[in-house]
Amino acid sequence: MYNEIVDFVKSLYPNEKFIPLHAPVFHGNEKKYLNDCIDTTFVSSVGEYVNRFEEMVCQYTGAKYAIATTNGTSALHVSLILAGVERDTEVLSQALTFVATTNAISYIGAVPVFIDSAKDNLGMCPQSLENYLGLNAVIRNGHSFNKVTGRRISACVPMHVFGNPVKIDEIEAICTRYKVPLVEDAAESLGSFYKGEHTGLKGIVGTLSFNGNKIVTCGGGGMIITNDEKIAKKAKHITTTAKVPHKWEFFHDEVGYNYRLPNLNAAMACAQMESLPKFLDNKRQTADAYRKFFNGRLIRFVDEGPGSKSNFWLNAIQFDTKFMRDEFLEYSNNNGVMTRPIWRLMNDLPAFKNAPSMPLENAKKYVETIVNLPSSVRGL
Repeated sequence: MYNEIVDFVKSLYPNEKFIPLHAPVFHGNEKKYLNDCIDTTFVSSVGEYVNRFEEMVCQYTGAKYAIATTNGTSALHVSLILAGVERDTEVLSQALTFVATTNAISYIGAVPVFIDSAKDNLGMCPQSLENYLGLNAVIRNGHSFNKVTGRRISACVPMHVFGNPVKIDEIEAICTRYKVPLVEDAAESLGSFYKGEHTGLKGIVGTLSFNGNKIVTCGGGGMIITNDEKIAKKAKHITTTAKVPHKWEFFHDEVGYNYRLPNLNAAMACAQMESLPKFLDNKRQTADAYRKFFNGRLIRFVDEGPGSKSNFWLNAIQFDTKFMRDEFLEYSNNNGVMTRPIWRLMNDLPAFKNAPSMPLENAKKYVETIVNLPSSVRGL
């Protein structure tokens, strides 16, 4: 069985000696725009490509405002501050996420609280969120507080795992009812939509990532997206060291962050954004091929759910047991096909082992049985 899967993956990527999980593709104007940056000497955080990149993200996602940052983690860090997260407050998040989500919460000194994943979706489970808040939350003065710890519940951060949208409308409704600000970690979901709306736009603010292994990359890079003008202005201000604009004076009116994306990175990102529709079509064809291959087999292809349009950033399959998963990981990686397990649960990591958590039955099952398959854009 394992050899059949490996042979099929190799048939999708016939020209690769070793097939990586997700390699970047540069076939457009990347070199042209980078050379332009060098020729004009605008290589730092001021330059026309930064503005163009932000405009392109707004146009594609439908966001009114976009603020480019150095990476997705910095975008999330600032977004949490903008949402009102403070030290010694609680932030509801997923145990099943990349560590950047929880790191950003910790940068502020807030306490992550881990919610279980959905049975039909790798992301946050709305019913589990409802159950947790119903048991633990009390509303006072327009804010939600944990009646056990006394701490304010300052935000909820669902993450769209592998580009598969969570049921964000249900999560938004719960957060609204319990007066908990919603911040979307859409780092992996550029090009993903839920019920016709791009991910990252249901909450007060959302974030995207353009890391080297993402569909669109500029080596690093992140983006804050929002429809709130006041939040957008504040985001740009504090990501640019909180410097008050002036021709020559250096006056910073609050603690700020050196998180503004350099023009060099933005130049590459602009070229990548031009190719995004083609990349997404290509990746959907790969997902279709995987879906067809695994149909009728005893291995589940992790597919987009009802109302969802996934970018299929990373395709995933689910085995019945951890033993089967481990056997396949060893076989595939020893035979020229890079595969990987899903991340460790956040509360299994040393830094977050003491963080509050609800029962994580679904998340634990995913950790033991999910495997990512090669998902690079093919043939371009």
